[in-house]
Amino acid sequence: MQLATDAPPPHVRKDDPHAGIGFTEFVLMVSAMMAMNALGTDSMLPALGQIGRSLDVMDEPRWQWIVTAFLLGFGGAQILYGPISDRYGRRPILLWGIVFYALGNLAAALAPTFELLLAVRVVQGIAVASTRIVVVSVVRDCYAGRQMARVMSLAFMILLAVPILAPSLGQLIMLVAPWRAIFACLAAYALAVVLWLWRRLPETLHPEYRRPIDVPTILSAARQTVTDRQAIGYTLAQTLMISAVFAYLNSMPPIFDQVFKAPQLFPLIFALTGMSLAVSALLNARIVVRLGTRRLSHSALLGFILFTGIHTIIARHGESLPVFTVLQALTMFCFGLATSNFGAMAMEPVGAIAGTAASVQGFISTVLGALVGFVISQHFDGTTLPLVGGFLCCGVGALAIVLVTERFQLFHPRMGK
Repeated sequence: MQLATDAPPPHVRKDDPHAGIGFTEFVLMVSAMMAMNALGTDSMLPALGQIGRSLDVMDEPRWQWIVTAFLLGFGGAQILYGPISDRYGRRPILLWGIVFYALGNLAAALAPTFELLLAVRVVQGIAVASTRIVVVSVVRDCYAGRQMARVMSLAFMILLAVPILAPSLGQLIMLVAPWRAIFACLAAYALAVVLWLWRRLPETLHPEYRRPIDVPTILSAARQTVTDRQAIGYTLAQTLMISAVFAYLNSMPPIFDQVFKAPQLFPLIFALTGMSLAVSALLNARIVVRLGTRRLSHSALLGFILFTGIHTIIARHGESLPVFTVLQALTMFCFGLATSNFGAMAMEPVGAIAGTAASVQGFISTVLGALVGFVISQHFDGTTLPLVGGFLCCGVGALAIVLVTERFQLFHPRMGK
């Protein structure tokens, strides 16, 4: 049964769509779960060199696998969690997924070799993928349309404090303890979130929406997700945008080390550019209901292309750290406005199969995004040009996909969206 697009599902009271949890706690809970992915990647960034050298890996490009291995596990497992959560409910999948994420971090803290660490990082990504898929499904269980975009924007705004602070937290931990302590802290955080969910999170999947786990059912839901023009179009557009950010994560440490000769400034500049994402999320939450997801996201995508185009021209002739910081902050601001609404629009037509749809969309955006981002980062040549040029290519590709999806009519709202 297809849900109404701008109303909560019929089994949920309109004044209490999150089943007894206050709105603020609901947003905080969603943010805490979504933050695990960001913590699993961004807190590693200042530690890549120390981790690699301590495990006898001196080839700097190989260090980037510490991030990429996590992302591949995270993306690859997403295809599984939707069907499982559609059958057994959201709550048990979240609880067990986060428990295994905590155990994976404890194993990483004890890993004796680089290869074993990478294997454990894949396992961590597989476990924490439950938060990416099931959390989106929980939100879609309770909200739709512009209200869903508002909830996700507020959660995204709080979530963005994590990538802003995570590199600094990782660096701070390494001032008083070895890199292994970062993984121990991540395990402790995960266990705290599990306790919170166990005590406060009810089951949000109504019995009438439970779907059996069988190949025909899963394939039918997956086929619906990848054949719906809006769902697949905005999933692919979001994938290209995410590719740029994954390239950014992998490229920032060598850029600050070799281009700007200021590795000590990396956490600060990373935080400043991350703040622009937080600002975009707050702005989106305030105006998306009034302006609509299409007007906002299409305008932001054009801004993304404009700023990356300017940045690419400047990078061809060399640039200073202040110029890089300002242009990157403007680019990330546009990224935040575009992708938060792309995600909401991709989920909008597939609310009745939210779990499987979120799995398929998450699998596509994360796996392809991680691989494309990794390829971009491997072209690092001692300048910022490969990174910002990659941003521009991703933005232009995303625009082409949006144009095809919308039949070459940008900004045009549909049913008030």
